[in-house]
Amino acid sequence: MNFYGKRVLFIGAHPDDIELGAGALIHNILPHCEVTCVTLSDNQKNPALQNVKSELYESMAVLGVPRENVIVEKFETRYLPSHRQEVLEYLLKLRQEISPEIIFVHSEQDIHQDHNVVTQEALRAYRGITVLGFDVVRSSHGFFPNFFVEVTEEDVEKKIEALAQYKTYQGKYYFGSELLRATMVRHGALAERPFAEGFDILRVVG
Repeated sequence: MNFYGKRVLFIGAHPDDIELGAGALIHNILPHCEVTCVTLSDNQKNPALQNVKSELYESMAVLGVPRENVIVEKFETRYLPSHRQEVLEYLLKLRQEISPEIIFVHSEQDIHQDHNVVTQEALRAYRGITVLGFDVVRSSHGFFPNFFVEVTEEDVEKKIEALAQYKTYQGKYYFGSELLRATMVRHGALAERPFAEGFDILRVVG
């Protein structure tokens, strides 16, 4: 798959989802295409998560995503299933505004209710467009990638650095640098490359 010159849209339910699932890929392709990252919930209704919105912007800046291409919306965390129609209409609005050519969303193996809604509504909103699913390890069960993108060691380090901006989540096992690196080494091994990020093929239009 050629990313060169394409408009690539990443959609996550919550702050940190996109970086966990595709941070190294984003850093790798940014010089060659137009990347937009959309997070549907800012998590600001939870008093313990008041800093995650600013941490998201800092994380995306480490990856090199321009601030104007980072969008954070205000859907309420854990209640996206109650707002499917609003999510669908929002994604359709994005389609008109951005005209994306490749979409990344949560894996279909993800059991988090918000993640699941994002993926299902994206598949409806972006008919006729390639859609790939990324893994958020804490809520994906049975994920086994069937699409791999080679990344460099610099991309790996930038992903780890980007996620380190989430001071709120320090101590969470899935933010550990060893686990992050090991996952990209494993996906690289499956692709016979030093490092890779792995994704579900939800739809490929060629």
